[in-house]
Amino acid sequence: MKEVKKKLEERIKVLERELKSELPKALMKAIELGDLKENAEYQTAKERQAMVQTQLGLLRQRLANLSLVNLSKIPTDRVSYGSEVVLVDLETDQERAFRLVTSEESDAANGLISTSSPIGKSLMGHKEGDEVTIRTPRSVRTFEILSLKTIHDKN
Repeated sequence: MKEVKKKLEERIKVLERELKSELPKALMKAIELGDLKENAEYQTAKERQAMVQTQLGLLRQRLANLSLVNLSKIPTDRVSYGSEVVLVDLETDQERAFRLVTSEESDAANGLISTSSPIGKSLMGHKEGDEVTIRTPRSVRTFEILSLKTIHDKN
């Protein structure tokens, strides 16, 4: 969680620097070119400014939301953020392992699944031994949770 917060803070700093330093210079340069109605440089800079402001707002909100997460309130016996789960597909008998992470950390190819993804949402709150139906855009599958390690088991 600390790494995610650090990445968000770094991204916020980059965008703030662009908003406070680079974009004002680009706008001033564009204004010097004259007629603002037909000034593509000015329009582009204004659009970028609006986009950066929107991104900053979203990143600040996400950082605030992450700051509210109380790791001590994460269940010790159910799938939640930080859990490592091993599933078996009840139809094919194939095993799959996942770790539930934030959307910023997700990397499905490496088994890092966001808690807000269809798979993550389906697993949340379940215990070892539970059967879970997972609906994805491509299929509906039923799995059994073979093993569960929560974030608390790693410490």
